[in-house]
Amino acid sequence: MALSWFKKKENFDEKKEKQDNSDQSEKTSFFERLKKGLSKTREILSTDIDDLFTGKRKIDDSLLEELEELLIISDIGVQLSMDFIQKISKKSYKISDANQLKNVLKEEILSIINLQTPKQIPEAAPVKPKVIMMIGINGVGKTTTIGKLAAKFNSEGKKVLIAAADTFRAAAVEQLMIWADWAGAQIVRHREHADPASVAYDAIEAAIARDVDIVLVDTAGRIHTKINLMEELKKIKRTISKKLAGAPHEIILVLDATTGQNALSQVKLFDEALGVTGIALTKLDGTAKGGIVISICDTLKIQLKYIGIGENIDDLQDFNAKEFVDALF
Repeated sequence: MALSWFKKKENFDEKKEKQDNSDQSEKTSFFERLKKGLSKTREILSTDIDDLFTGKRKIDDSLLEELEELLIISDIGVQLSMDFIQKISKKSYKISDANQLKNVLKEEILSIINLQTPKQIPEAAPVKPKVIMMIGINGVGKTTTIGKLAAKFNSEGKKVLIAAADTFRAAAVEQLMIWADWAGAQIVRHREHADPASVAYDAIEAAIARDVDIVLVDTAGRIHTKINLMEELKKIKRTISKKLAGAPHEIILVLDATTGQNALSQVKLFDEALGVTGIALTKLDGTAKGGIVISICDTLKIQLKYIGIGENIDDLQDFNAKEFVDALF
């Protein structure tokens, strides 16, 4: 049996108190935590590459084949790994040791990540409230990500309202209530199994009346009925647009980094149905292979906006390409 809302909140408050009371001087920087989260990939791209040059080996077909295997293991993907190998092969004349190889690889990875071409839903002019529709399958950390974004925007001085439009899961609404309380955000919710689109509509109506800056709309990741998930999400999007012209202004897909290459197929499905404008990648905290970030940037051409490396409220940060590549090596 699930914990009651009050029990969940008690546990949540206890966790928050521990975080708030932690010694600031002992807090590890986000970059250091990111490096720790990417340790599995860094071992492949650093230690294992060092090992390739054991015995003063030179760049040849055999070494390149082993390197390609390492890149694929790190979740960069088969085609992109092959592309990297071709580029490295052309530069092999100036590579004589592991450090030179890693520098070339860093340059190639950074060039891929920096080529992101974010899609945006056109806005005739800046509007208020800005509506961000959050989508993704259950279990990826969508509800938690919404809470962290609410806290982030609140810390920037913005008034935030959360629409609890995942009415198919009572637990999701309970979680959002707790996060809203912690993040200092308002929340609009209906009864369980209410029409999700109506929740989104009422939330925007409330946001306009209350002079709210940002509306974060939670959505279902799975529906336990005959209703098609994508059709339900399309309905929410249409309803939002009817209530506020130009909205939703962003559609952010939350992905679990531990799913690796399977995440790419999720993006394609959601993007075809809704037009994803940005990605929030969660759970880059030790179990994931960071190569999926490179693969996402190369394959999808959708902006990677946020990465999450843990459960704390500040463990979701804006994605920084150079910082990420530095953490990989």
